[in-house]
Amino acid sequence: MYTLMNQNSCPKVHPGKLNIHMVAHTHDDVGWLKTVDQYYYGSRQYIQKAGVQFILDSVIEALLQNPERRFIYAETAFFWKWWLHQNEKVKTSVKHLVDEGRLEFIGGAWTMNDEAVTYYQSTIDQFTWGLRLLNDTFGECGRPKIGWQIDPFGHAKEQASMFTQMGYDGLLFGRLDYADKKKRLQEKNGELIWKSNPSLGDDADLFTSVLFHLYQAPTGFCFDVLCKDEVLIEDPDSPEYNIDTKVEEFLAAMRYQSESYKTNNIIITMGGDFNYQHAQLYFGNMDILIRNINARNGSDYNIIYSTPACYLKALNDLNETWPIKNDDFFPYASDKNSYWTGYYTSRPALKFFERLGNNFLQVVKQMSALHNLASDHIKLDKFREAMGVLQHHDAVTGTEKQHVANDYAQILHKSIKGAEEITSRVMRGWLKKEKSSSKLSPEFHSCLLLNISACYDTENNKNFVVTLYNPTSQPLKTYVRIPVSNTGYTVKNYLGTEILTQVVPVPLTVERTPGRESKARFELIFSAIGTPPLGFQSFYISEINRKPLDEANNYSRNETATFIGSDMYHIYVDKSGNIKIQSKLKKNLSFKQSFSYYEGSSPRTNFYPAKNSGAYIFRPMEETEAVAFNYTGSYSIFKGPLVEELHININNWISQVVRVYSGQNRIEFNWLVGPINTTGDVGREVVTRYTTNLKSEEIFYTDSNGRQMIKRKRNFRPTWNQTFHEPISSNYYPITTKVYLQDSKSESKMTVLTDRSEGVTSLKDGELELMLHRRCLMDDGFGVLEALDEQAFGEGLVVQGQHSILLGNNSDESVVEEKNQALQTSLKPWIFITPIENISFEDWKNNFNMKAYSLNKAVPRNVHILTLEPWKDDSILLRLEHIFEIGESVKYSIPVQVNIKDLFSEFTIVSIKETNLSGNQWRKDVNRMKWQAETENKLSQSEKITVRKLHYRKGRNSNHMNNDPFNIDLKPMEIKTFIVKIALHKGLD
Repeated sequence: MYTLMNQNSCPKVHPGKLNIHMVAHTHDDVGWLKTVDQYYYGSRQYIQKAGVQFILDSVIEALLQNPERRFIYAETAFFWKWWLHQNEKVKTSVKHLVDEGRLEFIGGAWTMNDEAVTYYQSTIDQFTWGLRLLNDTFGECGRPKIGWQIDPFGHAKEQASMFTQMGYDGLLFGRLDYADKKKRLQEKNGELIWKSNPSLGDDADLFTSVLFHLYQAPTGFCFDVLCKDEVLIEDPDSPEYNIDTKVEEFLAAMRYQSESYKTNNIIITMGGDFNYQHAQLYFGNMDILIRNINARNGSDYNIIYSTPACYLKALNDLNETWPIKNDDFFPYASDKNSYWTGYYTSRPALKFFERLGNNFLQVVKQMSALHNLASDHIKLDKFREAMGVLQHHDAVTGTEKQHVANDYAQILHKSIKGAEEITSRVMRGWLKKEKSSSKLSPEFHSCLLLNISACYDTENNKNFVVTLYNPTSQPLKTYVRIPVSNTGYTVKNYLGTEILTQVVPVPLTVERTPGRESKARFELIFSAIGTPPLGFQSFYISEINRKPLDEANNYSRNETATFIGSDMYHIYVDKSGNIKIQSKLKKNLSFKQSFSYYEGSSPRTNFYPAKNSGAYIFRPMEETEAVAFNYTGSYSIFKGPLVEELHININNWISQVVRVYSGQNRIEFNWLVGPINTTGDVGREVVTRYTTNLKSEEIFYTDSNGRQMIKRKRNFRPTWNQTFHEPISSNYYPITTKVYLQDSKSESKMTVLTDRSEGVTSLKDGELELMLHRRCLMDDGFGVLEALDEQAFGEGLVVQGQHSILLGNNSDESVVEEKNQALQTSLKPWIFITPIENISFEDWKNNFNMKAYSLNKAVPRNVHILTLEPWKDDSILLRLEHIFEIGESVKYSIPVQVNIKDLFSEFTIVSIKETNLSGNQWRKDVNRMKWQAETENKLSQSEKITVRKLHYRKGRNSNHMNNDPFNIDLKPMEIKTFIVKIALHKGLD
């Protein structure tokens, strides 16, 4: 119904004229210079004149006045806030406008997310939530079909791939590199077929259109109250009469734009940031423009109110062929000196908190689905919405004002605390044995400050239970670190066996972190083996008499030790404070880790428009190599049966702990940076370098939103010849979870896994450079009007983070280990703490389960349960993903089948029905526009036959002999989404 109605409702285009598709829109940032609520309600007008509720009020009124008018809206977060406050009369009018195609939702996610620093799981989640609310409210006519990413600062292949799997017909965006845009428009290649995911083949092709004016109106034709352009006056008796002149001026601009595109259709964005607060003013002038242009006899122009969906339909009807793009749109530069690569790292603490939020959201959703917590949906919904807000392109990016960043953190923290009530309730019901007569009602607390070794419930209780929940799909073996205030503890597992422990001191630099209020001077470490997927395992911990560190739990400190590394590595400190690592397993593989910094422009060199490092751009004062730190500190070595640690202070604001755990190939670098020194009124941006002897030949590989890997080459752009005026910042790329180098001959490989999004480059062969923290004293001139100079507790922000280094190759064993570690870095086992006073281990074990399973059988190693969450009534939303790319592994980069009939132990699956990726359309109803790429016409007849055969085999193999609806086939990199009807075995409601 929607497709037919949408096509029939589109205005007619004329084959012999230039069709000008005027798209009325507003771009409403969900926080930037003002907070979310300040933008919605219109407060703090002295910061920015913007009130979203008035925009929506005004637009609806203006649309109802003229049936020719159309409008598009993108931000579901704002729309939904407005919708909940409307009366039935207004709601009915809005529904009619949507049914008629005159109010079109575009994009449709909770927010217009960033694409560089967002994790794919969070992006899918926030699209799912925004689109679900639109679908529930407006039905099929309210379903967006076009991606609308007009303001993010670069564009990712994985984001494009997600759009194809959501059933979108195309993508329109505004920002791409200035040189790339110039070349594309000169060659009429501003519209293209984006090959977004090689593993998914042609199914991941996305038609993509680059907007001519970013997302603003043509110069001289912004009619908003925020603009200064002249209104149109068609009264010939008025001395202000200007319509003839303005029409000619407008048509000249249209002709100029049309020279940059292939067809006789062009799209004009009539709007901008928070436009249409007085919609009649804007629409009234557009009415005049349309009337005067179309009334001309013999005119070569057809100007119409349109939408992106109608624009793409007009292009699609022409059966044109389009150029292909295989890479992505990073990095983005707005001019030769402004590379927007600083925001890959800006506000690293907020970036970590957002990632922690996603980790816990998956835990909460899984537990809610497994245990039928329908009554707690409000707290879960608030959590979904908070995480959706954090995906905004001025939130997790760190490109907002400081008071807005504080508000984002508060929104997320509040939602996490509300969701903790859900998990505590689940755990009480899940752990308590059915035959237990105990009246105990234990609490299950989360520790959100483990990154600075602080946890109130473990520091202030002599006896407590640690329960690990595993949100991944494979059994988990991990080391648990708990902040404690003593050195003597026993840890018992679910069998009552006392397991091996180790105690290490909390580094003094961590103890002295500003704002840290903790008694913990030590960390208790133990190994947790076999925590079930989507299940838990508990450990009973008791404090015993305090012991000296050299006697506690087989712990030993050797004052004369000079290296760590167990039997896998030789790790030591050189005279310059660099960490040297030599592999004992691969004698020819070694590397060095070091810290450096770039200096930003000083206030004395500031000019307008600013070209300093700031929230968005990275531009060091001198485009030379980063400055190495002078090593003025010291180091200590701690060895024990579970972990060996090297604690090193580089100076008074840079330190780290290097760890090697028993039996693990992984080397852990826990860095602590801050307060960044600004001596001399100079901002500094701190980087860490991993320098190897690998012959990487200018090549390195970065992830795209945590999924597919993309090849990068130093000083190179795949689709145009670039002159690199900023040779450092122009070579920076975003990573969400992973980056690696490999030797071109031996295939030896070094992988770095991150606990948050960061910027990365390889300025020399064999070297990776990752930016950790930034403190800029000048604004970069792109709108924030505030320096990125984060303060906390009266001084510069201190940030702690973690890198995991894996040395391996492309063997199946090495690749699987890398996949597992990357997944565990993003979806850590969640730790719940239960304080207990006079409850013995026996009492606890008799009354509470200490280990539980949610899966009846193993999930294949190349499959991950991406989503398990409550949906509607007696259904859940289930996503399964194939986590390997084509060619990544001989053993695992192959199609796989999963039978989910009896997969879950907590409920029985009654029926299953597949949807698109975002869960708002049945898979069988997805019917995307088909586009023809230029290269397809260049195939020979034999090649065309081969392609048809390949497509036939691909389609046949994906469904061969699969008549069981519970058998799910997954190809490499494929994600499948299902609405599953269930019958509960048991529940907590």
